[in-house]
Amino acid sequence: MSKFKKWLSELVEEELEDYDKLSVSDRVLSVGVIMFFPLILFYFVAHQTLSTGFFTATFGTLEMILLYGSLIFWIVTCTVLLLELKDLSRDIDSFGGLLFAAVGFAWLSIVFPFNFTYFADVLPESLRFLVLWIPNGLARVLLVIGFILHLFLAIISGIMRVMVRKELTQRKKE
Repeated sequence: MSKFKKWLSELVEEELEDYDKLSVSDRVLSVGVIMFFPLILFYFVAHQTLSTGFFTATFGTLEMILLYGSLIFWIVTCTVLLLELKDLSRDIDSFGGLLFAAVGFAWLSIVFPFNFTYFADVLPESLRFLVLWIPNGLARVLLVIGFILHLFLAIISGIMRVMVRKELTQRKKE
């Protein structure tokens, strides 16, 4: 357990080194998410509004909230980060977004309201080969991996936020 604590302490120190500055990698990643995630969102909305068959009958209101909500959480978090509100962004991410996404991935992998046979249907014919090869089994495995990854990140991120806040409070007292 001491290796874990040491690793976390190192992460906290890295976070505190340039605490008030937004790194180039944070900026680039945020811009990428803000540009790319709405495309993903519209891709899924196109499937839903065109009734392609990609969403099965089990895709209800809860599944919509979990799928679309996860994408929206990331867009909001990255937008807040680019507005130089790093603390607020990290809090939204740590105590909301990552956990929400983990729950979403878990539920969607259990219910699995998708039929990937139709996943390429909203793309132009010349681009369908990009996603045509994705079978339901692989998609479900990717959802399970997404759940594990987001749950791990939610736990680590939450612990880090608490440790960073404690360290900042300690530094203010000195």
